[in-house]
Amino acid sequence: MNPVDETTSFGPVVSAGWLAEHVSDPGLVVADVRWYLDDRHGRDAYDAGHIPGAVFVDLDTDLAAPPSFHGGRHPLPDPVEFASKMSQLGIGDTSRVVVYDDVGGAIAARMWWMLDACGVAAAVLDGGVAAWTGELSTEAAEPVRAWFTVIPWPAERLATADEVEQLRHGEAVVLDARDSERYAHGSAIDPRPGHVPGAVSAPFARNLSGGRLKPPEVLRARYESLGVGAKPAVVYCGSGVTACHDLLAMRRAGLGNGRLFVGSWSAWGADTERPTETGTDPSPGSGVDDDGGPDSGGRH
Repeated sequence: MNPVDETTSFGPVVSAGWLAEHVSDPGLVVADVRWYLDDRHGRDAYDAGHIPGAVFVDLDTDLAAPPSFHGGRHPLPDPVEFASKMSQLGIGDTSRVVVYDDVGGAIAARMWWMLDACGVAAAVLDGGVAAWTGELSTEAAEPVRAWFTVIPWPAERLATADEVEQLRHGEAVVLDARDSERYAHGSAIDPRPGHVPGAVSAPFARNLSGGRLKPPEVLRARYESLGVGAKPAVVYCGSGVTACHDLLAMRRAGLGNGRLFVGSWSAWGADTERPTETGTDPSPGSGVDDDGGPDSGGRH
């Protein structure tokens, strides 16, 4: 499979230049998915200035169900509720949706993955809101309700904790999209230190250069060096959000669809009957950026 040619197809990534030319196209919806782990609020950022016409999408209430023991911090919402929320936002079956944030697509990729899994055409704005060269708007969008068909989350795009337990023994490459320090030792937000035993460190931040996705051929070389392609891939992170960035990068690289472990470490680590492992990953291409320095990001 060849890397995606974004000049002839829509998604999984579009440039700010493409969006500027098509922002007024019928059926195109722009979605602002900014979200922060600290005291900042995405809605405040949206109100202060967003791409004109963009709707605001809240990660916690629009793209996730309430936290749970087995589902983790950001479980997938019920398909009926998700369809209803998308409809209210003006997103329907025939829409084309461009999603953006201000952290290299780390949050926007979650919405991209969810829409893609439902068969709705979606793309992440490369470089996010910072790449937009036009004026920003402070006027909230008033979307027209659209028809979004209720579709069960496709099992082939997902992996449960039990499936990860089975697959980690060699049937698939299990990738950890968190930063290498969290992979090795954990952080205050994690229920336990460490990672899924046998998982390969694949920090999502290494997909980026200057806040934008690296070229398809570079991403392809990265993921192939981690074992993707030779085996199917399952990806997790802290709570099933930034793992979608790895899935986005793999699609961008022409490596097809991996599977998302939605509960991720927030579910696996909370279950004390699940095994854990600590320490750095000796796999090629893991843990450092292209300049030889430590990676960053991956707190979700």
